[in-house]
Amino acid sequence: MPHVLLATDADSLAEDVFAALADEDMTVSRVRAGVDVRPAVTELKPDLVVLDMQIGNMGGVAASIDLRLEAEAGRVPDTRILMLLDRDADQWIARQAQADAELVKPVDAFRLRRAAMALLAE
Repeated sequence: MPHVLLATDADSLAEDVFAALADEDMTVSRVRAGVDVRPAVTELKPDLVVLDMQIGNMGGVAASIDLRLEAEAGRVPDTRILMLLDRDADQWIARQAQADAELVKPVDAFRLRRAAMALLAE
């Protein structure tokens, strides 16, 4: 069963992601701060990490870069990353942060599920 880790401090976004992804075939866990992403990935070994671009003082971009650098060093598993962006113009920065895919908020449940399933299938 695939496990998704969500990183967001926005309760409404978390509710949308849980509604779209959590079911009998997929589990979703949540952290509320970017600094908690790496320890959660180390502990939970999720199949997919969904990062909100705007999280407190360490956002999704920094968390994505951190995961990629730590995976290159062999300290965390290499994990697929889906970044949730605030606007279309943020796609460039998501690519620089080596996210595997991105979606612009507000999150549409169908598009989110489709993107997650595509990343999990790779």
